[in-house]
Amino acid sequence: MTQHIVRAFDEELGVLSAKIVQMGGIAEAMLVDAVDALAKHDVAKARTVVERDAQLDEIQHIIEEQAVLLIAKRQPMANDLRHIMGTIRIASDIERIGDLVKNIGKRVTVMEDRFLSFRSMSGIQHMAHLVLQQVKAVLDSFSQNSAELAHHVWLHDGEVDTLHNALFRELLTYMMEDPRSITFATHMLFIAKNIERAGDHATNIAETVYFIETGQQLSGPRPKGESSAVAFDSQDD
Repeated sequence: MTQHIVRAFDEELGVLSAKIVQMGGIAEAMLVDAVDALAKHDVAKARTVVERDAQLDEIQHIIEEQAVLLIAKRQPMANDLRHIMGTIRIASDIERIGDLVKNIGKRVTVMEDRFLSFRSMSGIQHMAHLVLQQVKAVLDSFSQNSAELAHHVWLHDGEVDTLHNALFRELLTYMMEDPRSITFATHMLFIAKNIERAGDHATNIAETVYFIETGQQLSGPRPKGESSAVAFDSQDD
């Protein structure tokens, strides 16, 4: 980040960055707890995940207000303006990750656990672990002003997609073999899609960080895994 003659400007930019890190930490903890609640069928923990989403909404609102005030007061240009506007975009993506994780928590509260298979749960946990790594790495890229690290996260987006598609096929097979599991497996399909979409938002953040640091857009299509036969909409708030 550029060092400014007016020290207060650096401090104000630092406050915005700290808020982003705070949001990221909350989103990471929510994802860990949501998957743990699913594995243990812990309804109380799942409800706590749902409730924590309000914290992300509140911090995002604060970031947006502070960013607008900073633009009006300092009239930033070039790198500084990219940083401020990028912060707003990143806050929006983290808030959306929170919404997706909240949806997982909501589903845990209404699911039966008698069809929970070790294989499908293992796949969900593996996906969540990969997405958690993505979120941690992309937040590090923001904190370290590292376009290179952001690019690395962007390049590995396809790993989560590939795992999601394998889990999709496994759950469909499970549903065909035992029709009694259809409701449960459908919940799992939506949970898997929510995790996959959270990974997409981490990739969005990587693109924003890269633009903040270089002034250039990442070129070319995102690396993606093979497409599933059916797309599940994760917008189930």
